[in-house]
Amino acid sequence: MTTIKLYNTRTRSKEVFTPIDPDNVRMYVCGPTVYDRAHLGNARPVLVFDTLYRLLRHVYGPDQVTYVRNFTDVDDKINATALARKEAGATGTLEELVQERSDETIRWYHDDMKALGALRPNKEPRATEFIPQMVAMIEGLIAKGHAYEAEGHVLFAVESYSDYGTLSGRTVDDMIAGSRVEVAPYKRNPMDFVLWKPSTEELPGWDSPWGRGRPGWHIECSAMAFELLGETFDIHGGGNDLMFPHHENEIAQSRCAHPSGDFAKVWMHNEMLQVEGKKMSKSLGNFFTVRDLLDQGIPGEVIRFVMLSTHYRKPMDWTEKKRDEAKATLDHFLSVVAGKPPTEVAEGVLEALAEDLNTHKAIQVLHRLAREKDAGALRASLQLLGFNLATLKSGWVDPARYAVLDRLEERLVRLRDQAMQTKDFSHVDTLKAALVDAGVEVRMSKAGVELVPGPGFDAATLERLT
Repeated sequence: MTTIKLYNTRTRSKEVFTPIDPDNVRMYVCGPTVYDRAHLGNARPVLVFDTLYRLLRHVYGPDQVTYVRNFTDVDDKINATALARKEAGATGTLEELVQERSDETIRWYHDDMKALGALRPNKEPRATEFIPQMVAMIEGLIAKGHAYEAEGHVLFAVESYSDYGTLSGRTVDDMIAGSRVEVAPYKRNPMDFVLWKPSTEELPGWDSPWGRGRPGWHIECSAMAFELLGETFDIHGGGNDLMFPHHENEIAQSRCAHPSGDFAKVWMHNEMLQVEGKKMSKSLGNFFTVRDLLDQGIPGEVIRFVMLSTHYRKPMDWTEKKRDEAKATLDHFLSVVAGKPPTEVAEGVLEALAEDLNTHKAIQVLHRLAREKDAGALRASLQLLGFNLATLKSGWVDPARYAVLDRLEERLVRLRDQAMQTKDFSHVDTLKAALVDAGVEVRMSKAGVELVPGPGFDAATLERLT
């Protein structure tokens, strides 16, 4: 069986992944708050953990992996959106409009992530479906002395959990100094966080021992993970922006509620996304949703390819250049596999993914497979990485346009072999320059030669070179 190694944020080291139960590998990933369309940054953790899900299914079997990703449908932003609709004349109670907005946004999310080739998790719980479990967990925390009621709120007492800050590597004093914490007179400690808070009659709310209210954000994931995966499960994932306070708080309340468990054994965090080297921001005019790109005619597979080209623990920079290069590369790959059935996933691809999900290295192996014209392994490897070849094949690739590239690739190989003997590389350089002028990226290495059409690919010019 393939040995998988994963970087564990908790231990700050790469570890051999040994599931608690190989017949039931369990993973929880924090999902979206459903108040609007998913932006491009939201797509990165989806694609990172979708790739991990595919790897786990490949290694342990599709029926031996349970993947849970939640929807947060209790949130002030959702309430604000619903209130704006009501003020604009929408019919129905505010609670009904909140439900309507959540349903609508979840449909959008499913459609957009499907377009990126992401598999649906086994379970997609909504926070509103697990309110009784949250109330029960909060009651248990109060009984154990880890939480307290104050002015209609219930708060977790951070000082009651001695390991608080271990995941993010911060002390409580550092956290207070370096973060914005809600200053409230009813808090015993500025870092104490809300487990339950009051709700008005108009806003969504539920009856509880502490009055009508709604849960805090952090308790939602703890309760859902416990109910669906148990006291201890294998992997917890999300963006590194969630490490503190969300994941830190999850660990504290989960371990205090269930002291015999370990919550998550492995913690994985993906780095953030930038656009053209800058943080995505509406004020900079570089903010866009996944749907914006899809509506511009950019295939979801291209978005996926750009995302996977960077290792998940490195910042990912979305650029138009990368987008165009990804389109051309996938175009080339598809010309190689056209009409050919899949065989086995290339060992190099599997090894790269098993080495802390090194998708960048896996894509380098795909390039080698394309150079070697190993269509069966290339197709199987692309499928493992989540690329929907049937979608792209329809009207995107014309295999005939690559016949000229194949001929020129063979010619360049012959010229390079001759030059290695004569030490005269002038003919190689001349042909290479002509190829570049015709919009072809020339990749030459010890492994061989690969010609990849770029954004300015001009097949007519290439015909004149043959």
